[in-house]
Amino acid sequence: MGKAAVARAFEDIKAALAVLDAEVDGAGSLPFSAADPLAGLADGCLDILAGSRQVEAGIAGLKAKAAVRYAEAAWAVAGPDVLVVAQEMAVSAEIGCVLALGPRAAGSFLATSHAVTARLPLTLEGLQAGVISWQHAVAMADETASLDAAGAAALEAHFLDPDALDAARGCPMGQMPAHRFKSKARLWRERHHAESIEKRHAKGVADRRVEFRPDQDGMAWLSACLPADQALAGWNRLTAIARGMQGPNESRTMPQLRADTFAEAILSGGLGTGGDTSGNMSGSSAGATGEVAGSVVAGSVVAAGGGDGRSDGAGREHLSTHIQAQVLVTVPVFALMGVTEEPAVLDGYGPIPASMARRLVADGADSFHRVLVDPRDGAPLEIGRTSYRITRAMRAWLRMRDGKCPFPGCSNNSLDNEADHILAWHKGGTTGISNLGQSCPKHHRLRHITGWKPTPATKNEPPGWTSPTGRHYKSEHQDWEPPHWPEGLRLGSVDFFRHGKSPGEDALERYLRVQA
Repeated sequence: MGKAAVARAFEDIKAALAVLDAEVDGAGSLPFSAADPLAGLADGCLDILAGSRQVEAGIAGLKAKAAVRYAEAAWAVAGPDVLVVAQEMAVSAEIGCVLALGPRAAGSFLATSHAVTARLPLTLEGLQAGVISWQHAVAMADETASLDAAGAAALEAHFLDPDALDAARGCPMGQMPAHRFKSKARLWRERHHAESIEKRHAKGVADRRVEFRPDQDGMAWLSACLPADQALAGWNRLTAIARGMQGPNESRTMPQLRADTFAEAILSGGLGTGGDTSGNMSGSSAGATGEVAGSVVAGSVVAAGGGDGRSDGAGREHLSTHIQAQVLVTVPVFALMGVTEEPAVLDGYGPIPASMARRLVADGADSFHRVLVDPRDGAPLEIGRTSYRITRAMRAWLRMRDGKCPFPGCSNNSLDNEADHILAWHKGGTTGISNLGQSCPKHHRLRHITGWKPTPATKNEPPGWTSPTGRHYKSEHQDWEPPHWPEGLRLGSVDFFRHGKSPGEDALERYLRVQA
């Protein structure tokens, strides 16, 4: 046992790696498939990739435990007379040297290891079982850092305990990229944080700023920390203008078009041609236009505001002082009424204060359509359509249901995602929410030129995907939650959709009649 056992274990691991390496090279003792060796090799390589991911996760969990045990042993050996700061530096430096990490990276690794082993038992189990990666564990540690023990345990259970009362639906945590999990964890954290989002937002607004950072090759970064609605509205507006400038005579990419339009806006105060800042000046003139639309949901209000750029008479559109690029915000109806302060959700960002949502609705959404949601979970209900045309309301509903492009790992929530029939119209497909998806342009094209195909959707669940190899990948689902009813306004014991109503239902119905 001891060091000899450790050495033998790692020798066995190296031997196993050599076997797998030979299989990838096609030099194994037997082919993956005698009937079709090439197709068999391709499928076998995918199996090796999947197995490697699981082994890497287990190794990451082992490294975290080993780092924490080393730190504890080193502290015990050092004795009580050693300065705390000095011992922390010594431990972090030793771990950094062993793992070839810099001081900051070593400290971050050790801090995450402590969190995973001491406060996040389900995360450690997930690592050891190979169902989540180290990047997922880092995201979990980051999102639970400011929560108390009960809050951290609840967040963990939501994503990692399938038997939890409010377990996450759709794609499991470990099967989505870590950055997508972090986004979903942030959404849950904001909804359930003990401190009011209004108070935390007020602190953030006080820290708004613009920063300049030099970069290499004669380039630099100019970034702004702004309230989420302003930042997202600006981003969506840049995207809409850049998309409108694309064409057969436009060689610039979307990122380049956004950058050129942004530079012109801040340097000249206008949004017009999006002049090529590289000196090519090949851009075509385009303006940003938008429409104002909204939906009152029984339990939530969804509003979409449109752009209102001002023209100077020469075809150039200038930024107005009030940015109104198209934004979709879902706000609990009682929060909109000012009775509760439950966070709203800004499409493309996440939770925002109810006060911000009320302002967005008041400023940008002057028409409403009544749509019912299921009061048990807050999810919207089906809207049937018999025509091929996908209406504006249905497109907004798709954005509510999907939140983004439903392709695994894609974060594209831009407004030009393409609504498409899953079962083609000419093959008998209907124009209803259950037969629609809203892939981004890249994955819309992927569907039509390769063997990747979407799987059936439902009124509340976006489509998954099946790859050309036959592997199925689940999509991410929205974490719908029932709206918070204020004290004295509770759902009645009778069915929400029948005649018997509680005072809360009567108040909600009166509010919807006023808005209709």
